[in-house]
Amino acid sequence: MHRNARQATILDIISKKDIETQEELCAELNKLNFNVTQATISRDIKDLKLYKVAGTTKKYKYAYIEGEGDVVTNKMRNLFRECVQSINYANNIIVIKTMRGNGSTAGAFVDSIQFSEIIGSVAGDDTVLIVVDSNENAAMIADRLKEYIR
Repeated sequence: MHRNARQATILDIISKKDIETQEELCAELNKLNFNVTQATISRDIKDLKLYKVAGTTKKYKYAYIEGEGDVVTNKMRNLFRECVQSINYANNIIVIKTMRGNGSTAGAFVDSIQFSEIIGSVAGDDTVLIVVDSNENAAMIADRLKEYIR
């Protein structure tokens, strides 16, 4: 079966069930006659820009944020506000601490706002590290990011 059909099925599955791991998603797809490996699922998750958020029946679940490519949607803002615990900076580095498992969600939000002063960012499990082009701009960007969590 084709990638588009598989990815549409993934979006359908995660809209109906709390899927916490790539292995669970792989098993669900295999039940529907998609012969997939965990590596394929990993690529699909990246292509679809899926995020892990707090689940209702499980600790975390995959979610999809609808929107045009790099547009910041209200849903993205709300997810950012809900998962961020603190925003601090030192010199030209900003550190965002999130609830466990939400670093990639916060990182995707930071990437989507496309501040020209941000050189790059790296997201981990519960932390986002942002490199800014100057110490002065780091303070300004940190303040702007804090506006999203108020």
